[in-house]
Amino acid sequence: MREVLLVAAKDLRIELRSRVLLYQVAPFAVATLVLLGFALDADRSALRNFSPGLFWVAVLLTALLAAQRSVAVEHAGRAADALLLSATSPARIFAGKALALAAQLAALEALLGVAIVVLYDARVEHFGLAVASAAAATVGIAAAGTLYGVLAAPLGVRETLLPVLLLPVFAPVLIGATRAFGDALGTAAVNGWAWFGLLGLFALVYAVFGALAYGPLLEAET
Repeated sequence: MREVLLVAAKDLRIELRSRVLLYQVAPFAVATLVLLGFALDADRSALRNFSPGLFWVAVLLTALLAAQRSVAVEHAGRAADALLLSATSPARIFAGKALALAAQLAALEALLGVAIVVLYDARVEHFGLAVASAAAATVGIAAAGTLYGVLAAPLGVRETLLPVLLLPVFAPVLIGATRAFGDALGTAAVNGWAWFGLLGLFALVYAVFGALAYGPLLEAET
């Protein structure tokens, strides 16, 4: 666990020093919600009903930027080579990078949660379900983003290829998280906990597969 935290801390320190998340990704996330609201041209009641889906669309769009940033960090100064030479197992490197990405996404989700309350007049009726669903979805997104980032890295067109690879993988998470949030926000008459269970399953599959496949992919990249 110490090595996982060291890798995660490395990525988070880079982000804190660069402030890309604060000055670029976070404003983009909020602007996405604002523009989606204008595009729908709906009143606050309709926007409240749409808020779960709009929230997760904004999260996934910003997750693409965060995942690309995570890949770029390892390409600066051939840091991936240094990670491999550190004798840390690839599974721990994967877990550390996914943890750092999940922490960034959690901060963005907190910001977007406040934004949908202010902009869309959303109301959280089941706070525990909202937090649990967001946590499961975040783990799945972070695991998939970390794995597919290293998959696209050696191809040389990761800026355009990574979204193409990730969006189909993110689709089940988008659907499950939207339905679970619909129950948590009181906008959909569904069993949100059942959808949370599905999100947890996807998160587990993505995390386990990522831990197993990350090593060969990282070695192929370097």
